[in-house]
Amino acid sequence: MAKSQQTFNKTEKVKKRLKKREDKQKKKDARKQASKEKGSTGIPLAYVDYNGNLVDSPPDPSMKVEIEVEDIILGIPKKEEGDEEEFDPVRNGKVSFFDSSKGFGFIIDSENNEKYFVHVSGLIDEIFENDKVSFELEKGMKGMNAVRVKRL
Repeated sequence: MAKSQQTFNKTEKVKKRLKKREDKQKKKDARKQASKEKGSTGIPLAYVDYNGNLVDSPPDPSMKVEIEVEDIILGIPKKEEGDEEEFDPVRNGKVSFFDSSKGFGFIIDSENNEKYFVHVSGLIDEIFENDKVSFELEKGMKGMNAVRVKRL
């Protein structure tokens, strides 16, 4: 006699699959029945009140504000002559560390006590530790670098 092609394990898997399918159909029918009994309210809506918060009730029409199209500004507002601040690119500081053999060091800004990297290629005058210097800042690979460094 030949053995059946379907093993015990296969029949269990088939039974499990059929049971899942029946359970899913029962849940679907229960949801349909519940929505019929309660009555469908549709998709719930969210409104934005005059403070910008999400609420579930529509806004009060008496609080509506009319806005002219010309009043809407897209982008950055134009600068006027009085708004502009004078920016001096030249800063003063003190050399906290400088290694002339390796060709780099650090300068501490006297205004905000920030440390800036300085390389020998950005020097105008030769500098040493504790020298007072003036410099300009330039964006480098790892942050701001001091360039055009002069001894005071």
